[in-house]
Amino acid sequence: MNIKLKNSQYRKFCAYGFLKNLRFFDAFLILFLLDKGMSYTQIGTLYAVREIITNLFEIPSGLIADNYGRKKSLAGALLIFTLSFLIFWLSNNFWFYLVGFIIFGMADAFRSGSHKGMMMDYLKLNNWMNFKSEYYGHTRSWSQRGSALSSLVAGVLVLIDGNYQNIFIYSVIPYAINFILILSYPSEIDKAIMHKPKEDKSLIKSFNSLYKVMKRKSVFKLVSTSAFHTAYLKALKDYIQAIMLAIALLIPNFIGLDIDRQNGLIIGILYFAIYLLTAYASQYSTFFLQKAPSNFVRKTLFLGLSFGVICGIFYVSEMWIGAFIAFALIYIIENVRKPILTSFVADHVPSELLTSVYSSQSQLRTLFSAGIAFIFGVSADIWGIGLSLIIVSGALIILAGLISYRKKT
Repeated sequence: MNIKLKNSQYRKFCAYGFLKNLRFFDAFLILFLLDKGMSYTQIGTLYAVREIITNLFEIPSGLIADNYGRKKSLAGALLIFTLSFLIFWLSNNFWFYLVGFIIFGMADAFRSGSHKGMMMDYLKLNNWMNFKSEYYGHTRSWSQRGSALSSLVAGVLVLIDGNYQNIFIYSVIPYAINFILILSYPSEIDKAIMHKPKEDKSLIKSFNSLYKVMKRKSVFKLVSTSAFHTAYLKALKDYIQAIMLAIALLIPNFIGLDIDRQNGLIIGILYFAIYLLTAYASQYSTFFLQKAPSNFVRKTLFLGLSFGVICGIFYVSEMWIGAFIAFALIYIIENVRKPILTSFVADHVPSELLTSVYSSQSQLRTLFSAGIAFIFGVSADIWGIGLSLIIVSGALIILAGLISYRKKT
């Protein structure tokens, strides 16, 4: 990337993504909930409720951020996230965890879109929009590095503590640092550029403008296509922990540790490997786009869903390494797609509505994700994770194919 782009604000954007993904509990969330005696249906319900809450707050939070300030929106989101971490740390039953997931969903709504909107406006202010895909890919790669370090640290924490509960309280520390970092962002990108002062307080005008933009077929197609694959991965990504646990159980207890501590360390290392790969996928996404065939977005969507089916087949056959590789490829495809699609959306949307459109994209994603999470949870209780991966991924391939065929005709 051009050296002139790597200034202090670039480093702040990278640091935000890095710190945001230092959620140490992510690597063990499914295993933590199973350890608390929850069924897959209950876990699917928690995930679905989180996505529904995020969905309800998505567009209002985007409009509030565009009209009243993105820094306030992001800083508030980080505080709400911290509250949810504390609830997870202190709780011990389904209903308290449900409250924690609801609060987490609210925070996610106020976070989504705001940071991308600020980044795109910063590039516009500096006349760097021709670098947007590469710039976002590089900053996103630091988010993935944060996830890599987070999983490795989480594995060490489980190794030391011998339980999953305390990793929630450790996650408060990077979020407190991120809160201070967000407040240091320049005021020029707090609100959208080209924003008219007389419209600052008019949420109704903003909503009407947003509706007109989303009515454009090109914009809606980009937003929905991007949301579909992201929703699929978000709903199912934590189930890779079951595959990792199966791999960990194959490894002899060679260092004389308690088996749960050793499993935690191995899972942390496996996640670390995945997120290093996704970091490189984000960083070099523009390279993949240059080499990609036509219909890149549609083809990568079908490819990601196909790897879900393949993962399910390997899982049913108890070929754990194959299942792990197939699931990891879904992660990689998502991180190739996301920087490219983010820049595509920025090309088609007015600056003053960019955060709102990104929030609309997140709203579609959360709708898809809520449905997938709940259906998969129920299915996993009935048929198991492997068969559920085949059924859900296969059904989504058929659905995406029907939608694609309808658009062509």
